[in-house]
Amino acid sequence: MSCKRSRSQYLRKVNYQGDGLREGMQWDDEDLGKLQILIDTVHGDSHPGSSHLGGLANEAKIGVYESQGKPAIYAVTDICDGIAMAHDGMNYSLASREIMSYMFEIHALASPFDGSVFMASCDKSVPAQLMTMLRLDMPTLHVCGGSMLSGPNYMSSEILYGAGDKYAKGNLSEQELMYYSRNCCPSAGACQFIGTASTMQCMSEALGLALPGNALSAAYTTHLTRFARRAGRQIIDNVKNGLVPRKFINKKNFMNALMVHSALGGSTNALLHLPAIAYEVGILIDQQEFDAINREVPVLVSLKTGGQWPTDLFWFAGGVPAIMRELKDVLYLDAMTVTGKTVGENLEQLEATSWFNEVNSYLTNYKITAEDIVKTRKNPVKPQGNIKILKGNLAPEGAVIKLSGVDEAIHNFTGTARVFDSEEEAVAALLDGKIGPKTAMFIRFEGPKASGMPEMLRTTEALWNMPELSSSVALFTDGRFSGATRGPAVGHIAPEGVEGGPIAYLEDEDIIKMDIAARTLNIVGLKGKPATPEEVEAALAERKKTKVFPEKETTPLVRLYRNLARKCTEGAGFDI
Repeated sequence: MSCKRSRSQYLRKVNYQGDGLREGMQWDDEDLGKLQILIDTVHGDSHPGSSHLGGLANEAKIGVYESQGKPAIYAVTDICDGIAMAHDGMNYSLASREIMSYMFEIHALASPFDGSVFMASCDKSVPAQLMTMLRLDMPTLHVCGGSMLSGPNYMSSEILYGAGDKYAKGNLSEQELMYYSRNCCPSAGACQFIGTASTMQCMSEALGLALPGNALSAAYTTHLTRFARRAGRQIIDNVKNGLVPRKFINKKNFMNALMVHSALGGSTNALLHLPAIAYEVGILIDQQEFDAINREVPVLVSLKTGGQWPTDLFWFAGGVPAIMRELKDVLYLDAMTVTGKTVGENLEQLEATSWFNEVNSYLTNYKITAEDIVKTRKNPVKPQGNIKILKGNLAPEGAVIKLSGVDEAIHNFTGTARVFDSEEEAVAALLDGKIGPKTAMFIRFEGPKASGMPEMLRTTEALWNMPELSSSVALFTDGRFSGATRGPAVGHIAPEGVEGGPIAYLEDEDIIKMDIAARTLNIVGLKGKPATPEEVEAALAERKKTKVFPEKETTPLVRLYRNLARKCTEGAGFDI
């Protein structure tokens, strides 16, 4: 043994049966004496972001062998929010993050592994693995599954939301619909926009938990397979050097991630996932920190769905390292990473090896340059980040809005409330033409404690594809939104309805005022008439006496999540 302490070799001395069971899987005597490495993926036929991870796991396996270790591949397949959308499957989405995280922990600790390589691409599996990595007292690192090839005319999978509604109304032929279906997801990898999958890959790298340049690497190239093989070699070094993420990750790493998130215009779901990841090492990430950083760090890249570029082209422009290079004077360059080097040292190495020039050279195929995609702080896409935290008598503990695609006409919004107790009712009202201009649509009882906090993408996309309404109607919920959400949508309203938040006691025709510049969200009228804050408070107290919350049918797993979930402002993880 070349390392000072090997968990696998210690446990061999107290459990001789383990050796025999491993030899039953073609391990030989020499394998048993090597450092034993878990390679844990979400490989499966669940969606394009996971279908290719088996091949990447094999590359990581080769890297471990090259460094004289012994790898073992395990898997916990994830689900796809795009496939779970518009039915009760979405209630499992956020809950799946917790279940997967504990399964990864079980895999790592129930067998005598010395280190772990975790591998995922998408919405809940990436944060689940990062949570586990910071929970384990073990050398670990993360491999991001990369970005899908963009389709014709930079088409991405979100095009089907609008195309499906047009087809249902008879405004699109079946042949046209199938053209979009065949071509919007032309390869493996995460969807080609800065949704939650792409955002969390970038957060993994920005935190220092993935190799520099890995996040959103083009999944259809050998660049990604090289990252996987390098990870196999790196984990052996990390085991020998005792490099354990939970021992070196600190608040600086998280502040770096928040700054990169702002520069990317990342998903609102990061406001759930980053606090949940930080919770594992006792670090508090407050919503107001997102708001403060979004005031200071501009958006540097215009990514789909609300912007111009797909994520595979962003990676060719330099990806997360290009963003970090532009933010060098505000980042914590001394933050440690899984390479055993600091953020600053990693950037210097990428420059020294001409990595930026190599990946940028692919953009000649598109007749564009890296500077077309990644802007400078002096000439940003937007002078501030997209995330704003709103507070007021409707959201005493806060609410989240992402400004991508939000018409400026709605930044100072007053509307009449139309209240729904489920997304299905809200979508039906929209599609049936029952929602008029200047309406404040509410979907409530969708928070972590109510139904597992499903995303409301079906509703937001229906609204986005109605230009006659999307500049004068806003959507509000105590649930969450997809990272792909465009348009006027306010989520994470806290306290949530089922915990007695003011949203629970709203009624149709109450008057709502949102002022994004002032970061306020208030009830300013009752039943169509203006009201003072004191009158609103008294009315809500009176309604509270008779309000009956709807009982939603569910399953034991969703009940488990609802019973254990923390507040959305605390990441909505298990409170245990």
